[in-house]
Amino acid sequence: MSTDESLPSQAAWRTALLVVGAVTLLRISLLFLNPLQLYPDEAQYWVWSRHLAFGYFSKPPMIAWLIRLTTSLGGQGEAWVRLSAPILHAGAALALCRAGGRLYGDRAGLWSALIYTLIPGVQLSSAIMSTDAPLMLFVSLAVWAYAAFWRETTPTRRRWAAAAMGAALGAAFLTKYASLYIAGGVLLHGIVSRDARRRWDPVSIALYAGLGLLFAAPNLVWNAIHHFQTVAHTAENADLGDEKAGLKGLFGQRGPFGYLLGQFGVFGPVPFAIALMSFLAASRRRAAPADVLLVCLAAPALLIVFGESIAARANANWAGAAYPPAAALTAGVLDRWSRRRLFAYGVVGLQAAAAAGFLLVLLSPWLVDRLGAGNAFKRARGWREDAAAVVAATRTSAASAPLTAIAVDDRFLFNALSYYARDGSGRPAGALPAPLRMWVRLAKPANQAETEAPLTRAYGARVFGVSASWFYLIAFRHDFSRVTMGAPVTVRLDRRHQRKLDMFIGEDFQPRPRDPLTGLPIPPGSDIRTVRDSPAR
Repeated sequence: MSTDESLPSQAAWRTALLVVGAVTLLRISLLFLNPLQLYPDEAQYWVWSRHLAFGYFSKPPMIAWLIRLTTSLGGQGEAWVRLSAPILHAGAALALCRAGGRLYGDRAGLWSALIYTLIPGVQLSSAIMSTDAPLMLFVSLAVWAYAAFWRETTPTRRRWAAAAMGAALGAAFLTKYASLYIAGGVLLHGIVSRDARRRWDPVSIALYAGLGLLFAAPNLVWNAIHHFQTVAHTAENADLGDEKAGLKGLFGQRGPFGYLLGQFGVFGPVPFAIALMSFLAASRRRAAPADVLLVCLAAPALLIVFGESIAARANANWAGAAYPPAAALTAGVLDRWSRRRLFAYGVVGLQAAAAAGFLLVLLSPWLVDRLGAGNAFKRARGWREDAAAVVAATRTSAASAPLTAIAVDDRFLFNALSYYARDGSGRPAGALPAPLRMWVRLAKPANQAETEAPLTRAYGARVFGVSASWFYLIAFRHDFSRVTMGAPVTVRLDRRHQRKLDMFIGEDFQPRPRDPLTGLPIPPGSDIRTVRDSPAR
């Protein structure tokens, strides 16, 4: 790209600021108009934010810290829980603008910001609070730092860039362990590129690794103290031991074909096709050096998660760490096609149209219902009504005799009650007349609620049980000596979906023995002598 064809640096940066800023303001405004309630995982992160720590059962601590910051500023409403998401994605887009500018030129930097801002997955991630938003910011900062490391000509400046990259990846580690994919990408680039190896010296390596470990240290220490709880959960969540999952789900949503199709949907069909073309060119040594750098950064996430989809199962967004470098890569390719500028504008236009459609759907869930796709939003509906019903029923029951606990058998319901049954001071489940506890189905805890608030005999004298799953209800009831069923509550989510809550009073909580092999409760009438004599799993 010749200099006279490129936008002046300041003009490109100002345009990026203007576009990204306008989109971000729109997204923030829509947060306060969004009729959808918190997803249960969002409610769980909010619960974590009430008790700050350096780690939690299933995630590192960054998301809880961010929610604590935004809710401290504006209150505990859904919009304030989600507020940091669009701001984080704005930061990611601007970091990629700088990265693309360093690698390809000013105009490609602008394309990088636009492409990232309009990624379909980013549209969804900007409307909810998940670990993806902070991960994207820190990964984008790491991409920017590595682009600077690649372009700098003096050892001192390269060392500063290496330090910045290590700090960014360390902060990303505090968000999600998928940050390790980018660290692997840096290593891969050093393996395949002699020029990359020449840029590293002992001081750069020490700064990169040292700052990364320094930032990651709080969570590493927390994991060591808690028997590497989060790491173990992450490994179990991958379900790599399920040898049949890959065969059964070969063509399913979480199988390899579903995973690949998901990438076209999450990243955008045309941008992902361009990224795949660049991957093929790099594998045949026909790619520009900057392309090879970005391909190496994106490849570990895409390929490892693809392998996981074959071995067991994988969601499309699990490869999210690849999207920032892939966005800059796509921008560089589009910018080189200067004679096909109309095509480049067409790509961005299609992404913008998809983004506008998503915003329309977000503000008009009834439209989704009319299209018969209400299932997509069912987990963000009805929780406030569920909580109101449970609060009313438990208070009525507590008026006749004290309750020692309100227990549920579903972690989603536990999280939703924690948020939507909070009291005026913001205390989780504070509006309930007794402590909220989680029934532990298996021999050991399987989630944060079961770890931090399990239903035990100490809380089991008179329990108000709420079951969100008919599959668990029978086993749940069998853990009590006496059970009195109450009237169920049904909340309609849309024209086709509803959520039913079965309620009962359970007295004298005596959990049945769990099978030492499966962890499942032993049904009444089974021969449990050998189970009782067996060591706990």
